[in-house]
Amino acid sequence: MRAIVRTFPALAALAALSGCISFGAEPPESLLTLTPTAEAPAGSGATGNAAGSLAILVPDAPARLDVVRVPVQVDDANVAYVKDAVWVDKPARLFRGLLAETIRTRSGRVVIDSDDPALTPETQLRGVLRDFGYDARTSSVVVRFDAIRDAANRQIETRRFESVVPGVAADAASVGPALNEAANDVAGQVAEWVG
Repeated sequence: MRAIVRTFPALAALAALSGCISFGAEPPESLLTLTPTAEAPAGSGATGNAAGSLAILVPDAPARLDVVRVPVQVDDANVAYVKDAVWVDKPARLFRGLLAETIRTRSGRVVIDSDDPALTPETQLRGVLRDFGYDARTSSVVVRFDAIRDAANRQIETRRFESVVPGVAADAASVGPALNEAANDVAGQVAEWVG
C-alpha cells in the first residue's frame, strides 16, 4: 500500500508535465518521394563484367538542395521552401535511385547504385543536380541535371538535362507529383544518352 501511495504523486506529476513537454515538431502529414514510371520486375537481373557495367554516383547538389525541403526560387536572390513539402531523403539520393532504376529498366545493363567500394565498374555516371524545386516566378517546377559520364581509357562526356512542368500551384500536393514527373523525364533523357 505504501508503494502505491509513493508512486501516485510521481505518476500525477509526470502526467501533468507531459502536457508541457514537446519532443520535436509535429511530423508532416506525408513525405514526398520519387517513383519511377517503369520498374524492373521481381526476379529480373543482368549479368556483365566491369567494362559493360555502369556505376551511378550520388550527384552533388548546392546547399539549397542538400536538405529534405523543396526549395522555392522567389527571385534571383531569394530562396524559400514549400510549406509542408518534405522528402523522405535528400533529393540527390532519391534522384540517383530513380536514374538507376530508369537506366536498368531501359538498357538491361548491370547498374550499380550502391556505395560499395568493392564494386567499381569502368563507366561511371556522376554530376550535379543544379535545380530540383519550384520557381515562383513562372509557377513551374524545374529539374536540371549536369551529367558527367566517364569511362576508363575514354573521353569524359558532359551534358545538361532539364525538364520544366508549368502551371503548378505552390503547395506540397501539387509540387510533389510535378517534381516526380519532371525527374522521370530527366531520368529518361539520361537513359537514352547513356544507352
